[in-house]
Amino acid sequence: MNTNLLRFNKISRNIAKIHQVNFHVGKEHLNSDHLRTVKLRRVVVTGLGLVTCLGVGTKHVWDRIIKGHCGIGVINGQGFEGIPCKVAGFVPRGDNPGELQLKEYMSVQEQRITSQGYAYALVAAEEALTDAGWKPNTEEEKHSTGVAIGMGMVGMEETFNTGLTLRDRGYSRVSPYFMPKILINMTAGNISVKYGLQGPNHAVSTACTTGLHAIGDAFRFIQRGDAKVMVAGGSEESPNPISVAGFSRMRALSTKFNDNPQKASRPFDKDRDGFVMSEGSGVLVLEELEHALDRGANIYAEILGYGLSGDANHMTAPQEDGSGAYRCMMAALNDAQISSTDIGYVNAHATSTPLGDLAESRAIWRLFGERNPEILVSSTKGATGHLLGSAGSVEAIFTVMACHSGKIPATVNLCESDIELPLKYVYQNSVDWPTGSARYLAVSNSFGFGGTNGSLCIGSFNY
Repeated sequence: MNTNLLRFNKISRNIAKIHQVNFHVGKEHLNSDHLRTVKLRRVVVTGLGLVTCLGVGTKHVWDRIIKGHCGIGVINGQGFEGIPCKVAGFVPRGDNPGELQLKEYMSVQEQRITSQGYAYALVAAEEALTDAGWKPNTEEEKHSTGVAIGMGMVGMEETFNTGLTLRDRGYSRVSPYFMPKILINMTAGNISVKYGLQGPNHAVSTACTTGLHAIGDAFRFIQRGDAKVMVAGGSEESPNPISVAGFSRMRALSTKFNDNPQKASRPFDKDRDGFVMSEGSGVLVLEELEHALDRGANIYAEILGYGLSGDANHMTAPQEDGSGAYRCMMAALNDAQISSTDIGYVNAHATSTPLGDLAESRAIWRLFGERNPEILVSSTKGATGHLLGSAGSVEAIFTVMACHSGKIPATVNLCESDIELPLKYVYQNSVDWPTGSARYLAVSNSFGFGGTNGSLCIGSFNY
């Protein structure tokens, strides 16, 4: 027999013995008094922060959402000439209520050396932490507080402009801050540095599921005791010529309503023709329940379950039967140990694309359908457009507020659906949560390119 083969067989037998020993050791540990048991902690939401095209500040934005306002406008500026899509959602700037003044949060120098995505996340994080009444001072508080904030895309305009600078003006004119400005994790990193948060420092980048995945991961960090408090969410930079051109070449963006931008984003509607890009950030403060109660924190809602799945189907197209979305929602319900019959509302990912809205509707009907025919479904993207990497966190905040307030936001611009399923979409006007619910329970969905899916199960807080 070959010498190498003999040596391999000897190694294999030794490995088998090691595995056998470890197995017996494992069995002994299972019967010992020293078994490490993991008690999953309850996780609640104690702070909220929003920066969107509807404005800045959760109270301001939520009021506009409930009133059915839309923040989509016309694209202006150099570089957009010749691009078919002429509509997008931009954060309003100015001194009026609900408008953003970055100088109140960052110096001109800080704005110059950090990304726009970080700027939006900083504003949202500051609101969320202030809202939660949590600004850690002691070492113990800082060690137990972490950050999980992601972005869907790097700073594409910054990358494009730096490439031109290198080509036309040479190496010496490339900014030393270029790399830190485009790294996905620098938003989480910079917020960690600003507030001295030394717990888990985590960044997610899963396309349009980013914001929801960040919240879900943070939820599990607290559940398992890795942190007591997490600052979690997503952020996305402004629509710029290179990103709008790229999505336009894919024929993913709406072009039918260039002359009437507030009508362009219309989830589930028969006239939908693509999504509308938007910018901003949504950040939540998640907290271990006992920690929140001990310090008398205001509690908006409870995160009950988190589910993930993969379509394994196509780079950009979901499975037509919605099976990936179905498995994702089911996983969230199983994690929460809640029946599909108890859910009263689904905040849908629905981006206003023909295929995506249909596939998600099929998934919702398959999961709830005849067992829960009164469940209400809406997509808030009719009002905000699609915030890509921050869509999931912004919409999770809307879902939290729905559970907290008992108000369910409408699908702006949904006039007539062509989806032939008996789902109860919330058309145009917000509604009160149906009476008779012992607890308001909802699912919030986010799905992204690459077939990555995420769902959160969120409920009103019951001690």
